[in-house]
Order: sequence, then structure tokens, then C-alpha cells
Amino acid sequence: MQSTDARCKSAELYFLPVHTRVPLKFGTETLTSVICARVRVVVEDSRGRLAEGWGETPLSVQWVWPSDVSYSLRCESLQSFCCQLVEAWSQFDKFGHPLEIGYEFQKSVLPELLSNYNRQKPQLEEIPMLAALVCCSPFDLALHDAYGMLHGVYIYETYNQHYMNCDLSQFLVPADDVEISFAGKYPEDYLTLPRINRLPVWHLVGGLDPLNEIDLVGNEPEDSDPVLLGDWIDRDGIACLKVKLRGNNSRWDYDRLVEVSKIARPHGPFWLSADFNCTVTDPNYVNSILDQLEKQEPAVYDAILYVEQPFPYDLESNRIDVHSVSLRKPLLMDESAHSWEQVRLGRSLGWTGVALKTCKTQTGALLALCWAKAHGMQVMVQDLTNPMLAQIPHVLLAAHADTLMGVESNAMQFYPSASAPEAFVHPGVYHRQHGQLDLSTIQGPGFGYRLDEMDRQLGKPVKTQM
Repeated sequence: MQSTDARCKSAELYFLPVHTRVPLKFGTETLTSVICARVRVVVEDSRGRLAEGWGETPLSVQWVWPSDVSYSLRCESLQSFCCQLVEAWSQFDKFGHPLEIGYEFQKSVLPELLSNYNRQKPQLEEIPMLAALVCCSPFDLALHDAYGMLHGVYIYETYNQHYMNCDLSQFLVPADDVEISFAGKYPEDYLTLPRINRLPVWHLVGGLDPLNEIDLVGNEPEDSDPVLLGDWIDRDGIACLKVKLRGNNSRWDYDRLVEVSKIARPHGPFWLSADFNCTVTDPNYVNSILDQLEKQEPAVYDAILYVEQPFPYDLESNRIDVHSVSLRKPLLMDESAHSWEQVRLGRSLGWTGVALKTCKTQTGALLALCWAKAHGMQVMVQDLTNPMLAQIPHVLLAAHADTLMGVESNAMQFYPSASAPEAFVHPGVYHRQHGQLDLSTIQGPGFGYRLDEMDRQLGKPVKTQM
């Protein structure tokens, strides 16, 4: 046991509703509003010293729990599960580093809590593990932040043997086909330190986004922010475009990539990623689009930096061999990457990289990053359209991860005004300029939020547990 060890003493939960400026399409569903779960955690060390930390994650129902069950029922279930997590975290009496505590909670508490909850709600489909992780993530993030605050250090300076009780061999198991050992290795061995403060930023081209004036229908927002893709590129200097595709209409998907490229090309060099959002079941669907692009639109093909999660996210039930896709382009797991174990399974099926998200917990993202890096896999850090406080740990992970290319950040497209108090302190984190985000204002212990400088009114907590 380290003298730096701490435990979670209490937790407090807030729900912050946010409405989109324009709709965002996820697979077969459309997002027009979201509830953000914000959590305050108090930690205590063996000497009785206390510190508080904060975490936040949007409960993006359509992404974490695609279903025919009504949105309202799914959203209410996730909020209810978050309330149960307040009690579970407050009663979890394990001392250690937050990575150790978060790992143990996800192994020993979260699965049983989820199973019990699902048994008590027989009228609904079961909440999937991905959704449970998203509910858990603001608590996990707050724990990491509080630990840094307790010791007065930036949290990324603690992922090493000076603060942790054990090395990565206690968490991770290498693939069977490589000679790799995690003994004596710590997260900092796979992180970029010091961090990068300027990151290329990816713009999301949603499935409902108008590309040209002919696409306008007359109900677009009338404010100071752009609507058309070309105007976004002009204003923010965007050169990286993540294109949401359908996965069930190859003609539409092909044409969408070509049309986006036509708009981007006059502005200079650009990159694309093709995001199918789990809607494809046959690798030949993706292969045929890529092959057609390579033959008929080689410039578009060359601009595709990677392909993201075409196939169903439950890898255990959908063990699709995807080597044929990854021979063409880097193929990154997103929804599938619940944990490093899923990344391990994905690699065996032919996936070559992983899209990390802090919304699946800081602990899980770090462990997946370490496993992937050790096995030569590529990483990206992807958005969950993170507004407000959720944006800061998200961009910090990318700044330490040596990603394929920067970070995705699109909350400024879909709810730009939601983050005004945070943007006042960190303008470069919430406004894209010259195709980049500027993280230099993130300073201080924990995640460097600088909360005392933000005029954010939270109201009363929905749940408190001491």
C-alpha cells in the first residue's frame, strides 16, 4: 500500500439537460437532446485528508443503447442506474490509485449491479454493458480528478510506479501470438509526456447535415454558426472530416464520401474517416465501397485515413473476420472496445486499431490504450459530442495518446452555447481555430479544470450519498 492511496468517501450526482442546435443522426436513430451526468466525488486518504473531484459524461442514449424501446424509457433507465451508482461508489471501500480502484469497481461491482438492475426491469430490454460503462464514467473521471486534487498534481503525472501499487501485468494479458510482457510497465510508458497542447481536430459530417444549398430545407438555425460544410471549413480551418455513413445503402455511402471530398478539396489537403456506426454485417459491403473509390475516385480513397466500426459492437456474438477490410485501410474499433479484453479479441479478428473514449471510463480508456500500443495497434480519441466539463478529459486523453491524427470534437457543431461558462476559461478547447484545438489553458491539479473560474450553476443534486 502506498502512502498516496485514497478511497472514495462520498458521491453526488447532477443531471444537466442539453438540446442540440441541429439534429445528429446515430445509425438508425437521431439525437436532438441529451442528459449530461455530472458527478462530484470526495476522496479520503489514510490520514483523513479529503479532496473533491468532478467528472461528466453525456448519456447519449442512441449511441449506448440502440433499440426499438422508446427513447424516454431508455433515458429514464440510464438516469436511474446512475442513481444506483452513487450508492455503489460511496460504499466501495477500496484504497489505492484511481486506476486500481476503477478497475476493481468495473470487475467486481459494475457487472453485478447491472445484472441486478436488469432483473428488476423485466419490461425493458436489458441495459447493455456499453451503456453501463457510460453511466459509470463520470464517477470514474471524478475519482481520477479528486486523486490529483488530493496530491496537488496533474493526474497524468500519477500513472507511474511512484503512485501506483502494481504494474500493468496485474491488469493486462498480452495476446497469445506475441512475446510481450507488461511486468514493470506502467501507463506512463505508453503515454506522450509532456502532452501536446495543439491538436488537429476532426469535424463530424452527420448523416442529416446539409452539404450544399440544395440540401437546405428552410428550418436551419439562424445564428452566428455555420450550417453548410464549406462554411464550417472556412471558419474553423477544418482539414479532418469524419463522415457518418448508413451501412445499409452502399450507393448513398459512396456518394456521400465523394460529395464531402468535392467540398473539402478546394480548401486544401484533407483527411477523411468513414464511420458506419455498427450497421454492417458483411465485410464485402465495406470492401466494395473502398475498391470502387480506389478505382474511380483515387483521391478520395487516399484521403481516407481509417474506417471506424462498421460491424456490430458485440464482438462475442458477432465474430466476423475483418482482415479483408484492414488490408485496405486501418480498421478501428469504437463501440466494440468496451475494455482491453475486447480490443484483444478484436485484434484476433483483424481489427488494427481502437478509437478510445473517456465516456467508457478514464480507467478503461487508459488500459485499452496501453494494450493497443504494446501490440502495435493504432489509436484515435473519439468524441461523444462532449460539451461542458466532459470535453476536458476527452481532449487530454488525445493529447497524451499519440493518435493517428489529433482528436474528434464536435460539440461546437451541435450545442455550441451549452459550454459557454467552460469556454470562458478555456476558449481554445471549445472553439476550433486553424483546424486545431488549443489546450494550453488546462492547468493545475487533477484534470486542470479550473472550476472556480467557471460560472456554472448546477442546481440541486438528484442524488447524494455520504
